[in-house]
Parts: sequence; C-alpha cells; structure tokens
Amino acid sequence: MDRDWNDSAPIYRQLRDRVVAMILDGVLKEGDPLPSVRTVAAEYRVNPLTVLKGYQELVDEGLVESKRGRGMFINEGARILLLRGERQKFLAEEWPRVSATIQRLGLTAEELLNGANHRSSLQGTQDVAPSKPAKSNPPEEER
Repeated sequence: MDRDWNDSAPIYRQLRDRVVAMILDGVLKEGDPLPSVRTVAAEYRVNPLTVLKGYQELVDEGLVESKRGRGMFINEGARILLLRGERQKFLAEEWPRVSATIQRLGLTAEELLNGANHRSSLQGTQDVAPSKPAKSNPPEEER
C-alpha cells in the first residue's frame, strides 16, 4: 500500500479504497487476513480509530468479516461482489466522460482496440490528423 494520503477524501476512505484495490488486483484473496489495526496504524502513522473505521466500512459492505480474537478476513465472494459494484460505478460515473472524449476525438472502435499499437506508431510524429475531422465554427470574419 502507498504511504501517502491526499486531501481529496478522508484517510479512512482512502484506506478502504486501497484494500478494495488489493482485493481486485488479487493481492488479497478470499480467506486472507487483513493486517491488524495496530500494525496498519503504526506503519502508516494514522490513528488506530481511523484504521478501524476504514475496516468497518469493509465489514458493512460484506467484503470482510471480523473473527473475534483472530482478526479480520476477506469474505468468500468479495472479489466478485466488488467487480460487480466497480463495473456499475465505472459505467455510471466514468464511462459518460470517456464516451464523450471518444466522440469528441472521432475515434473508431478499431482505433480504440488497437490503441497500444497505434500509440507506439505515433511516437515520433508531431502532427497527426484525427480519423474524423472535428466540426469547428469558422472565425467571425468568414461567416
């Protein structure tokens, strides 16, 4: 986990998001224990109550369970649950912006699918025309 925190969200929320990312990336698997609250608090120099609040969000979401005296563990099916939720969140929040950018740039499906190849072939070229000319309004003098 990254040790830097930013001011855009509360630390407990950032901690929760980092654990979620670790589950999605397969770093933490079903049945794996989370690091103890004390360990995380000491390592990242945050209040133990902040760590506990981040962990509690994971419990409330059904991703983690607390086993008294043993710690917190990733629940079975947590990754699938997260994938479903993150996909819906992407489609609702991020896709409209991505789609608008694709349309604005006039990109085709083929260009998007071959983006890595296309991008590497463009390195070294300075002026690249878009695949579709962008609509623009002529200057006032030409109207």
